[in-house]
Amino acid sequence: MNRLIHQADPDLDLVFERVVDIPPHLIWAAWTTEEHIKHWFTPAPWRTIGCTIDLRPGGLFHTVMVSPEGQEFPNSGCYLEIVPNEKLVWTNALQPGYRPARPPANASVEFSFSAVISLEAQGAGTRYSALVIHADADACARHKAMGFHKGWGIALDQLVAYMKTL
Repeated sequence: MNRLIHQADPDLDLVFERVVDIPPHLIWAAWTTEEHIKHWFTPAPWRTIGCTIDLRPGGLFHTVMVSPEGQEFPNSGCYLEIVPNEKLVWTNALQPGYRPARPPANASVEFSFSAVISLEAQGAGTRYSALVIHADADACARHKAMGFHKGWGIALDQLVAYMKTL
C-alpha cells in the first residue's frame, strides 16, 4: 500500500511532537473512540461534550466543544487516511463523503486545515507527531496565535493521563 508522506512547510504548517510513555495502540484508541475523545480532546477548562466518529476514509469526524462560558462550538470534518495504530489524517475542509465545505461560523476555528497524527513505537512509549496543514500563511499564523502548541500539549497530557486510568 502506498502511503502519502507529509512534509511540513514552515510557512504553512504547524508541528507538535513529543514522546509519551504509553504505547501507540492506546493513543490510537483515544483518537478513534467517541467516548474517549470526550475525556481529553479539548484543553481544559474547555470541554468536549459530543463526538461522532465514522472511522473510514470519507467518514465523519465531529466534535462539539464548550467554552468555559458555556458557548458550544461544533466542528465537523472528514477522514482522509487511516492506518491503524500508525496514522490518522482528517480535514475540516471536507465534509463526509469528501464533499467540500467551509467551517461553520461558530466553529472553534474559522479556517480550513488538515491534520496528520503519526504514531511510532519508541521503547514502551510512542513518538507522537501532529502536523496541521493550512492553505495559507495567514491561517497558519492565526492558528499559532490561538495557542496551537500549548493547546495541543495540554490535550496530549490529558490523553495520556486519561488512558492510564483505563
